[in-house]
Parts: sequence; structure tokens; C-alpha cells
Amino acid sequence: MRFLKKILFAAALCTAALGASASPAEPKNGVEYDTLATPQVTEAGKKIEVTEFFAYYCPHCNVLEPQLAAWVKKQGDNIVFKRVHVSRDDSVTPQQRLFFTLQAMGLLDKLHTSVFHAMHVERNRLATDDAVFDFVAKQGVDRQKFIDTYRSMGVSARVRRADAMMQGYNVTFWPMIAIDGRYITSPSQADQGSKSAKNEEQLNAQALTVMDVLLAKAKAEKK
Repeated sequence: MRFLKKILFAAALCTAALGASASPAEPKNGVEYDTLATPQVTEAGKKIEVTEFFAYYCPHCNVLEPQLAAWVKKQGDNIVFKRVHVSRDDSVTPQQRLFFTLQAMGLLDKLHTSVFHAMHVERNRLATDDAVFDFVAKQGVDRQKFIDTYRSMGVSARVRRADAMMQGYNVTFWPMIAIDGRYITSPSQADQGSKSAKNEEQLNAQALTVMDVLLAKAKAEKK
């Protein structure tokens, strides 16, 4: 009986050790995050560049948005935060061009959450150019100025740049977060070491915890 208790106690310790080894607070490379084989060039100087790869149509990106925005605000001047709207097929091209047009016009901070609300609450799919033009006009944006920018070479160049970044960062799912051009993680990946079921907000919170660790790691490596 005493021998059986020792075996059970040892098994419990092993289980606890396994649980402790997989944690968003102590993420492991290849589990809760990955390191890119080829680091990507960043433009943040001495600061840490944080890039979100997302899509307006993506429901998971929509749920993540307020939590991520709060995390970015908390970081203040410690980071340079960027968003990249990913491509998929022609059906989402209007949304991608919408994002980069708002960015080019300096309207992204004002209307970013409004686009998510239109798509996921009002069920406006923004699946055509005209639907996009109608939407921005209702937001008080000069329709013709927006159309001219939307169809400009500058926005086309931003779309091509996004496609190149997707290849460089090996983006095959979203939302995905890149830290300092080297480390990538996501809500689903941050939960890889866990066996318990979680809702989406809990998964997002885990990803933000992993991002805290990766941010500190990147800062230390810049010194």
C-alpha cells in the first residue's frame, strides 16, 4: 500500500511538472510561440515592432480587437504597433483595400472599429467596391477622395507589400502576432501547452501573456 502511494505521488509530481512546463507565462519555443527561421526587417529602430496580421471578415480578429487595443495602449512608447490586413481571395479584396485606403488617408484610428462593427454586428459584408464606398460615405468620408485613393497605385503597392509580408512571416492563419520580426504567436498557439477548454477571450488573454514575455525577450536581446 505504501509503495502504491509512492507511485501515485510520483505520478502526481510528473503531471504537475508537465503542466508547469507548458504555460503562457513561461512559453516554450515551438509550443506557445515560434521563432522565424529568417528574421524579417523591421522599421522600429530601438523600439520593438509588433505586427498584427488580421482580416476584417475574421470573427476571431473581431473578438481579439478590443483586448489587443488595450494591450497596445498599455505598452505606450515601448513598441511600434502595425496592422497588416491579409489577403485570401478576390471576395475579400474590397475589405483589404478598404483597410489600406483608410490607413493611407489617416482615418484608420477613427474608423477601424467601425468596420468590424459593420461586418460582425450589422452584417454588412463589404464584399464589393460599391458597398465599401457607401459605407465610408455614411461615416462622413469624402466619397470621391476615398475612391481615388482606393484605386491609386499607392494602395496597390500596400496590398503587394502585405502579400510579401505574409510570405516572409509565413502567415497561414490569423489573427497572428509578430514580435520584433522574429517571434510569432496567436491565441490558438498560446494555448498549445494547455489541456483545459477555454473561451475565446481566455485564449486571447493567454496570447497577450505570451506577447508580454516575447516583448521582454526582444528588449533584452536589443541591449
